[in-house]
Amino acid sequence: MLLFPGQGAQTVGMGSDLAAGLPECRALFDEASDVLGLDLLKLCTEGPLEELTKSRNAQPAIFVVSMAARAALAHAAGVPLAVGGTAGLSSGEWAALHEAGVISFADTVRVLRARGEFMQAACEATPGGMLTLIGLPVEKAREVAAEAGLEVANLNSPLQTVLSGHADRIPAGEAAAKAAGAKRALKLNVAGAFHSTLMQPAADQLAHFIQDIEFSAPKVPVWSNVTGQLHTTPEEIRRLMVAQVVSSVRWTDCFAGLAAAGLTPGFECGPGTVLAGLAPRIVAGVPVKSIFDLASAQEAVKLIQ
Repeated sequence: MLLFPGQGAQTVGMGSDLAAGLPECRALFDEASDVLGLDLLKLCTEGPLEELTKSRNAQPAIFVVSMAARAALAHAAGVPLAVGGTAGLSSGEWAALHEAGVISFADTVRVLRARGEFMQAACEATPGGMLTLIGLPVEKAREVAAEAGLEVANLNSPLQTVLSGHADRIPAGEAAAKAAGAKRALKLNVAGAFHSTLMQPAADQLAHFIQDIEFSAPKVPVWSNVTGQLHTTPEEIRRLMVAQVVSSVRWTDCFAGLAAAGLTPGFECGPGTVLAGLAPRIVAGVPVKSIFDLASAQEAVKLIQ
């Protein structure tokens, strides 16, 4: 299985080793730069972090680094990869759809730039925040959300849930989580209330933007963040990817579905190691390796050799 991270995984320096070491990785940055009208590799490798972290930049940048990491894995393997299934977290779901042949590389870059712009505008229109709860079962986390006037944004694992909503409700969420027995309640350093109804303006704009983008049927199984089940037709994928902007990310179900289908081992392609860290908390015994540079690709490929 191939897994792709979402916004928040960005770091200055990401992708530099990949682009310098493999021409096929550098070509991905060059193509994306032409689409975006900026030097994406320079932004990724030099920052500044404040600019890289802006949603309009972070989302396409993480996608390109993820595709470069995937290319590095294929290079290290020395043979075409037989991908049994794929999924991505939040904006990473667009990378999974590209991997499955649903949408072209250039169109994915365009969509993620626009998606980031729409989400940033929604964040600026209504101050929002997000709160990670660790150590609470999902049903308890839902009770905390209801009590604090927040929404469930991410179901990351059975004991890790992210809440989202108006910025002035985050303190109430922290207090309710502690009272409910959460081990930790961490306010996230994000621009706004992602995966909540406060993102509805962004979803509406995205629906208009992608109406003329070509979507194809998946060539390999790809799991939906919104349903936690397999994506189906191009029309349904288009609808769900709009809904995803305001819906809970059912990552626990996505990963569990991949594992239940026997799609192991797993490879997290892109910056960071978050998805590999969540894996054993969702399904024990499923190996997942993170690939973010040439050395990690060489190490990861040992699982399939």
